[in-house]
Amino acid sequence: MMANQVFAPMLIIPNGLTDVSFYADAFDAKEIRRFSNDDSSIHVLELSLNGAIFHLHEQWESKLISPERAGASTVSVNIFVDDVDAVVAQAVAAGATITSPAQDFDYGYRQADIVDIYGHCWQIQKKT
Repeated sequence: MMANQVFAPMLIIPNGLTDVSFYADAFDAKEIRRFSNDDSSIHVLELSLNGAIFHLHEQWESKLISPERAGASTVSVNIFVDDVDAVVAQAVAAGATITSPAQDFDYGYRQADIVDIYGHCWQIQKKT
């Protein structure tokens, strides 16, 4: 393994978006950098989620398409938080949908699953 490796997922969003405040509203994500198209829509947006980096990228003609276009998501972005219930409530208030409510599992985790407004799946969890 190479030193200083960082995992930074890239979520594909529909073309033409200018406002993705959902991530700030749902998860307190902070915008780091933005690359806009000529029409001011988002080309690439770099965000920080409590120090963890992730990117939003507009859809382009390749194997990377938005869940909206695919009709499903094949990945779940899993985040560890201090209070699963509070983060889920905040995400729902921002427009997310709960697909599995928060519950404690016998393997020592409290977890909930949500889908964001662009169709990306998230698992909100805490080791208990």
